[in-house]
Amino acid sequence: MTDTENISKVTDIINDSHIGMLTTINEEGALVSRPLAVQDVEEDGDLWFFTGRSTSQVAHVQANPRVNVSFGKRTEWVSVAGTAEVVTDRAKIHEMWNQTVEAWYPDGPDTPEVCLLRVDSDSAEYWTSPGGTAATVFQWVKSKVTHSRMSVGESGTVEL
Repeated sequence: MTDTENISKVTDIINDSHIGMLTTINEEGALVSRPLAVQDVEEDGDLWFFTGRSTSQVAHVQANPRVNVSFGKRTEWVSVAGTAEVVTDRAKIHEMWNQTVEAWYPDGPDTPEVCLLRVDSDSAEYWTSPGGTAATVFQWVKSKVTHSRMSVGESGTVEL
């Protein structure tokens, strides 16, 4: 696949998944993950999320901006490594505001607690398993019968 096709594959998996597990590094150096709904995936793979200014993810990003965001849906997965920043620009918050976010912040985009996390994506790895669960089970049985390594789908690494 070309770089453009690989990037397209990554963004397609993210857009189909909607929810990513954002992993940050806490004060003790431990990895901490939590689900966040992706608001936008830019063409270069950068990601945008709404969150609250007093959340642990914001504190972690401010102390150490290195993050990972993983997405998965049925037979496709992607892991994005990058650097996050907290964005408090009200114009950007208004631009990205939508009804889904309003469920979390009913007072609207001018709620002082509301901010954005922007992940400047450095690289991504993806895996796909075409044919779904049945194909995966078939490949597993085949590997057992033939005493060979199981092979399903494709994978790739993309520099973003």
